[in-house]
Amino acid sequence: MYFVPDRTDLPDRRYDLDWLRILAFGLLIFYHTGMLYVADWEFHVKSQYQSENLQTVMLLVNPWRMPILWMISGIAIRFILAKVSLGRFIVQRSYRLLLPLLFGILVVIPPQLYYEMTQNGDLQMNYWQFYSRFFELDNPIFKDYSPGIWHHIDVNHLWYLRELWTFSLYLIVLLPILNSRFFCKAADWLARLNGYLLTIIITIPIFVIQLVIDDTKDALGFLFLVYGYILGWHPLFWQRLKRNSKQLLIVSLVCYGLFAIFYNLVWIKQAGDTNQRLLLSGMVIYSLDRIVWVMTALALSFKFLNQNSDKLNYFSQAVYPYYILHQTVIIMIGYEITQFRLGPVLEPAFVLLVTFFVCASGFEVIRRVDILRPLFGLKLKGSYKQSTTLLAKTVTTLLVLGLGLEIFI
Repeated sequence: MYFVPDRTDLPDRRYDLDWLRILAFGLLIFYHTGMLYVADWEFHVKSQYQSENLQTVMLLVNPWRMPILWMISGIAIRFILAKVSLGRFIVQRSYRLLLPLLFGILVVIPPQLYYEMTQNGDLQMNYWQFYSRFFELDNPIFKDYSPGIWHHIDVNHLWYLRELWTFSLYLIVLLPILNSRFFCKAADWLARLNGYLLTIIITIPIFVIQLVIDDTKDALGFLFLVYGYILGWHPLFWQRLKRNSKQLLIVSLVCYGLFAIFYNLVWIKQAGDTNQRLLLSGMVIYSLDRIVWVMTALALSFKFLNQNSDKLNYFSQAVYPYYILHQTVIIMIGYEITQFRLGPVLEPAFVLLVTFFVCASGFEVIRRVDILRPLFGLKLKGSYKQSTTLLAKTVTTLLVLGLGLEIFI
C-alpha cells in the first residue's frame, strides 16, 4: 500500500505546472544558444564572437534551470502514481524515455560530435563518412573523444531523459518511506512552516551536497525530484507561494545579484589562499539562489498561468521533440553561420530564429507521422494505439537487455 500515494486529497489538474514545464524547456533553447557565445564555458562548438560579460547574464538562470524541471517531474510522478499501477508506471516511463533516448543517441546526437571534431581540427571528412565510422568504438579518429557511455558515443543534452528514468526507479524504491504515515506527517509539518524557515531547512541539503560532492548534477537533481514529490500536493504550500510571490521575486533578484558579485570577484579569480569562509559564504548564496528562484517560478506560474487552453495542449506535445532536436540544431547552425561573420548581434539572433523554425517544422512532421511519434516521446495514436502496451513492453525489454543498463545508469 505504501507504493501508492494517498489519493484522499488528489488535486485537480495543475495547468500552471504544464505551462512552467513548457517555459523551462523553452528556456533551454536560449541557454544553449548562449553557450555558443559565453567565454570560458566549454561547449561542443564556439562562435568567434565570445563574451565574458555573458557569463553574468547566464548566471541568472544557470543555478535553477534544471532544478525547476526536476521539481516539476517529482510533482508529476506523484500525480501519475496516484492514477496508475506501479507496473504500468514503469512500463510507460521506460517506453516514453528510453526509446527517445536510444533514438537520440544513435541519430540526433552524432552531428554534435561531428561539428565539435571539425571545429577542433580533428576531422577532415563529410558527415556521412564520419557517421559510417561513428559506431566503430576502436576507430583511432576518436582517441581524444572518449567520455561517453560507449567510448565516444554519449547522451549529451539528452542526459535528462536518462536521469529521469533512473531517478524514477530510485523514487520507487523510496516510496514505502515517502508514503509512510510518519513521513507524510513530516511533510505536512514542513508545508505549514513559516516561509523563511522552510526555505532555510530545504536549502541545507543543497548546501551540504555542494560542499561534499564534486559533481552535484545527479544528487541535486534527485533531491529536487523528491522535494517535488513530497511538497507538490500541499495546498498550504502553494497558497503561501502565491501570497508571497512579490517578496520571493525580490529575494531572488537580491540572491542573483549577490551570487553574480561573488562569482565575478571571488570564484573566477580564486587562488589557493582564497579565504575559505568567503568561499563558504558564496556557496550558501548559491544554494539559496537555487531554491529561491525555483520557489519564485512556482509562485508566479501558480498565480498567473493556472489555466487551460488549446495552446497548452499543443505546446505540451511539442516539448520533447523541441528538447530532443534543439541542441543539435543550435550546434549545426552555430558552426555554419559563424563562418559568415555576421556580427555579435545578428548571428545569435539568426541562430535562435532558425533553431525555433527547424524545431517547429520538425514537430509538425513528427506529430503527423505515427512511426516518428514514439521516437520523440509522443503517444501513438490511431490504429496503433491499441497495441501501445505490447509495443512498450517489447521495446523496453529490447532496450534494457540488448544495450545493457550501463547506458542508462
